[in-house]
Amino acid sequence: MTSRDLGTWEPNNGRARLEEAAPPPARVLLLEPFYGGSHKQLLDLLSAHLDSCVAFTAPAKKWHWRARTSALDFSQKVPPNPTYRVLFCSSVLNLCELVALRPDLARLKKVVYFHENQLVYPRRREQDRDFQYGYNQILSCLVADVVVFNSAFNMDSFLSNLAPFLNKIPDWRPPQDLLAVIRPKCHVLHFPLHLADVGRLLPRNKLPPEVPAAATPTHADDVTTPQTRPDSPGTPLHIVWPHRWEHDKDPELFLSTMLKLKEEGLDFRLSVLGETFTDVPGKHMCTHEGVRVCCMRLCHFPEVFSRCRPALEPHVLHWGGLACRERYLKVLCQADLVLSTARHEFFGVAMLEAVHCGCYPLCPKALVYPEIFPAEYLYATPQQLLKKLRNFCIQPRRVRTHTLKVDTSRFSWDVLKGAYQRLLST
Repeated sequence: MTSRDLGTWEPNNGRARLEEAAPPPARVLLLEPFYGGSHKQLLDLLSAHLDSCVAFTAPAKKWHWRARTSALDFSQKVPPNPTYRVLFCSSVLNLCELVALRPDLARLKKVVYFHENQLVYPRRREQDRDFQYGYNQILSCLVADVVVFNSAFNMDSFLSNLAPFLNKIPDWRPPQDLLAVIRPKCHVLHFPLHLADVGRLLPRNKLPPEVPAAATPTHADDVTTPQTRPDSPGTPLHIVWPHRWEHDKDPELFLSTMLKLKEEGLDFRLSVLGETFTDVPGKHMCTHEGVRVCCMRLCHFPEVFSRCRPALEPHVLHWGGLACRERYLKVLCQADLVLSTARHEFFGVAMLEAVHCGCYPLCPKALVYPEIFPAEYLYATPQQLLKKLRNFCIQPRRVRTHTLKVDTSRFSWDVLKGAYQRLLST
C-alpha cells in the first residue's frame, strides 16, 4: 500500500518530538489475476503514484486458469476492510463471481479495465474459442459500475460483437437490452505509459541537432556493433520486433518477411524481443482418418522461431526477451524501425515505447493502429509490408532522417494521471 509519511511538531519538556502519523486507510483495492506485461505496468503505476491503494496479484502464468479461478482465489486472500471504497480489476477476473462470494466487496464502486476483450480475440479456428471467457467478461460488465477500455477499438469491437457472441447460445437468447445496460458504463481511457528519459541512450541520428551524442560505450554488454555507429551511412537497417511469441502477433508473417528480404540479398540487422509464457499450448489430440492422434496444431509458434533462426543468424543482434529494462530500452534506442505483424492488438504498448525511443513504426492498417498512427506508418497487405521494408533496407537513411509524427506524450502517465485519479475516486 502506498502512503505518505506525515509528522507533527510538538513541545515535550523543552524538546521537540517528531511523531510519525499513521498511514491513511486503504480506500482503493487493486486486483490483478495476471500480473505481467501491460497488466503489471498499469498496476505498478497505480500503486506507486496514487495514495491509499492496496494491491493483490497473481503471477502471469497459466492465463486460462487465472481467468477461471481467480475470483475464488481473491475471495480467500483479500481480508475484509471497512475502509475500501473502490475496487479496480482487469477483465481477466470474473467480477461477478467475486462479488457473489464476497458481498462486502459488492458495495464498492467497481471498475473493470479491459486490456483486451475475448469476444474478438483471434483463434486459428472458431471451434477453438472457449465461450466461457467472453461470457465471463460480459457478466463482469453487468455487475461493474464503470467499464474502461484502453482504446476506442477495444470498446467498439466489444460492444459491436456483444449480440453476435451471445447468439451462439443454442437454446436460449439473453434479453436484447443487455447492450443498453452495458454501453452507458463504458469509457475509453488510454493505457498510461511510463516514458523513461532515454536521451543518454540515443545515437546521434535520433538526437535533436543541438544535443550532443553521448560517447560511444565500449563495454561488452552494449548493443552497438563495434565496427560502426548506428547512424553511420554504411550501417544496415536495424529492425526490432518486440512482441510476445504467440500466434496473435503473427510471428509467421514476420519471419517469412525477414526470410524474403534475405533471399533478395538485402542487408539488415534484426532484434527479436518479447515475452514467452509458461502455458504455451502443447500437444493436442485431433482426429485423423477416424483415429485420435497427437498433433502439434497449437504449439508450432515457438517452433517457428527456432526453425527460422539458423537462416537469419547472420542478421541477428538479439534473439529473445530481455529481463533487464535498461537493456531493453538500449536495444530500442539503437534500432531504426519497429515492426508489428499483429492480428490482435487493442493498444500496443511495445510499439509506442519503441517510437518513444526514436524507432520508425510500421504497423498493420487494422486493429487499434489507425487510431494511434498516421497513415504513412501503416501497411494493408503482406506485399505492401515487404515493399516498404525492401525500400528501407536499400535506403536506411529514409528512416533515420525521418521526423516522427507520433506524439507519445499524450499517452504518458503525466498526462493521464488526473483521469485515473478521478476514475478511482468515490
